Amino acid sequence: MLKKLIVTHHAPDIDAIGAVWILKRFDNQHYATAQVAFVDPGSQIDPSEAERIGFQMHDVVHVDTGLGEFDHHQPARGHERTCASALVYDHVCAIHPELVQDEALEAMVEFITEDDHFESIYWPEPASLRYCMIIPELLHGFESVDPHNDDSQMSFGITCLDSAYASLRETIQAQEVIKSGEEFELNIGKCLGIVTRNDSVIKQAQKAGYMLVIRKDPQSGEIRIKARPDAEIDLKALADAIAKKDSIGTWYYHPGGRMLLNGSRKQRHQRPSPLMLPEVITMVKELYD
Repeated sequence: MLKKLIVTHHAPDIDAIGAVWILKRFDNQHYATAQVAFVDPGSQIDPSEAERIGFQMHDVVHVDTGLGEFDHHQPARGHERTCASALVYDHVCAIHPELVQDEALEAMVEFITEDDHFESIYWPEPASLRYCMIIPELLHGFESVDPHNDDSQMSFGITCLDSAYASLRETIQAQEVIKSGEEFELNIGKCLGIVTRNDSVIKQAQKAGYMLVIRKDPQSGEIRIKARPDAEIDLKALADAIAKKDSIGTWYYHPGGRMLLNGSRKQRHQRPSPLMLPEVITMVKELYD
């Protein structure tokens, strides 16, 4: 593989980092090992500088700068709703048409486009401080934490995007997996029991209105039981009942009353429960229906 150089602007924002990330992750046959260099906004790298670090200009691609294929700052594009990441996204979809079906990637590009066009002013409660904790604002804060270090900011941003992509894929899968669960009713409302490895199912099911969710991991055997914060239920009775029936599994009852967990990434010395999902659902119905 010929080594490539991706050039973007100093203090890279989420659009610049997103464009680099998409090339590296989804046009990886060309850019997986690409080096990244930085120039002033709007500029291109000088050929002598490219040569100094080991590249000819035919091995160089500019993103979010340079007024080329993957820049959107030309006068003709000034009123288009696009950005560097969107332009690179269109490029990789042309090479790999199957990426059009990747909902997580599409959602990421849409988010970056919204941010690049300041459409966050239309979000609910746009002045809320919660938005200080999203990736674009974290990148802005990084400029104060480690100023003038383009490489570390790029590395931090790519890690954020890798993590966001993984989370989005799991969430989208969870929204589909919920349909295969067993729905049942308690006096607190509709509840869900489900066998799946996808732990995001619990949160997504609660967002969909399920008051209590029971998830059994078919591989590890672990069980996680969570109620919504607004559910009028205390799982202490269930914890006591399970303790009498299950002498093998490691269980944790949260004092808030709405979490009963057999399995957590935070706990390294735990034993899965031999209880099956139908058994747990039966116990829940007997105790709370």
